Amino acid sequence: MRSDVVKQGIERAPHRSLLRALGCTQRELSQPFIGVVNSFSETVPGHIHLRDIAAAVKAGIREAGGTPFEFNTIAVCDGIAMNHTGMKYSLPSRELIADSVEIMVEAHAFDALVFITNCDKIIPGMLMAAVRLNIPAIFVSGGPMMAGHLNGGKRIDLSSVFMGVGKISKGEISLEELQELEENACPGCGSCAGMFTANTMNCLTEVMGMALPGNGTIPAVEAQRVHLAKETGQKIMELLEENLCPRDIITTDSVYNAFVADTALGGSTNSILHLLAIAHEAGVDFPLSRINEISNQTPHLCKLSPSGDYHIEDLHLAGGISALLKELKGLLNLKSITVSGKTLGENIRGAKNRDHKVIHTIRKPYSSTGGLSILFGNLCPDGAVVKSAAVSPQMLVHQGSARVFDSEEQATTAIMEDSIKSGEVVVIRYEGPRGGPGMREMLTPTSLLSGMGRDDEVALITDGRFSGATRGAAIGHVSPEAAAGGVIAAIKDGDMISIDIPNHKLEVDLSETEIEQRLAKLPPFESRLASGYLKRYAEKVSSASTGAVFDRG
Repeated sequence: MRSDVVKQGIERAPHRSLLRALGCTQRELSQPFIGVVNSFSETVPGHIHLRDIAAAVKAGIREAGGTPFEFNTIAVCDGIAMNHTGMKYSLPSRELIADSVEIMVEAHAFDALVFITNCDKIIPGMLMAAVRLNIPAIFVSGGPMMAGHLNGGKRIDLSSVFMGVGKISKGEISLEELQELEENACPGCGSCAGMFTANTMNCLTEVMGMALPGNGTIPAVEAQRVHLAKETGQKIMELLEENLCPRDIITTDSVYNAFVADTALGGSTNSILHLLAIAHEAGVDFPLSRINEISNQTPHLCKLSPSGDYHIEDLHLAGGISALLKELKGLLNLKSITVSGKTLGENIRGAKNRDHKVIHTIRKPYSSTGGLSILFGNLCPDGAVVKSAAVSPQMLVHQGSARVFDSEEQATTAIMEDSIKSGEVVVIRYEGPRGGPGMREMLTPTSLLSGMGRDDEVALITDGRFSGATRGAAIGHVSPEAAAGGVIAAIKDGDMISIDIPNHKLEVDLSETEIEQRLAKLPPFESRLASGYLKRYAEKVSSASTGAVFDRG
């Protein structure tokens, strides 16, 4: 066992003495040491209940003959960090999470790992750590939050509140109605109730085979979630016995499966950033351009909030991710191995689609192509990302003049003042991984536009990111970013921008010569921060087109 290095032999007597101080008995010292990586935090609704999940995991480990040791990672709540300096730290926290898990596991020589996840950057950060360490590992999430309800019975979620801010600025709702949204949108623990980033990634962890069936959709408040946690603790002992490791599971085929499911779900655009980063850690080469090939052949089967009126609880009742994959089985690599000990095909064999309104059949999809698209063109030669499932039909092809802003705050002010004209394309730059630094999410400006009823007449493009709760013609991850000398840095007010999502095009009506001349006149980019972690992050981080991972060269 890996843990023998801290517990076997005469020279390890001091180590055993410290372990005994933790309460370990002789029997526990003789068993495999299982690290339980918990992201519990009292600052995040998706994590507030994870002590209970951890207790169930540890019970399962003990029942199966292992000795669990729980430790924690940091966790940022993107909703609370939104639209202020805190959002600059959200994506960078992903790298810290991966690094901190690596440190703890190598320092304490665990034999295997159970990861307890929830919320946006924790899931990919832990997956990156798992494939980097490559010892037996399994994931279980805290589960999705239930949708909230207004007094009239209408179901709502966090995005409803963000949109409410836009509606109140237009005088469409009262302060009392906004307060009702605020008080009812998030009824309790769990990751926010729609197909936002956290739930997208928890579902895709299940698809990739790193979590047991049900991981993505069993609600946080149900006993089934505790049962799943206990089964996960038991299962890690089997994975240890078989020495089945993350790089045996996360392969080109399983990453491909994840993108198929992602486009069928119309998941968060952030999932593309994270899946590319996980693939990078696993040594899997998966070019951004391949995602369009997948999307072109994958039907869009689910429209969950913010794209539709259904929530994760509805997907669960309809049969969950297994039922979705059963519909997609002709497009999947069904021989991919999973932590269940079975192949993906064996996992979904008994699945049944119980509600064709929630999970459309492959014969009657919402559309014949997937809900995510990668755009290319002279404005984004290395790519840009859009959640096409959440775009109004009239905005799928659009041409408009640019309104350029060098920060999210500038754009938000202009939107709140209602100074954006119909048909314009809002450009927010210097918000990329390096330029932000930290590649902030732009949920506030997009939610304002949606709440003001303008998401069918105004487009928005940025080298930053969008929340999974974003809807409308919101195009992010424009690469190269402005801070790296990307074309987006050369755009001026009034330049004509053409968007053609069906044909994967994003262009600015400028000649190559004009672009080169404008870029040559720009001063060298200087980071907005003189010190601290974000300065170091900006110096290390790569392009969004490669997952915004650290350049370790």
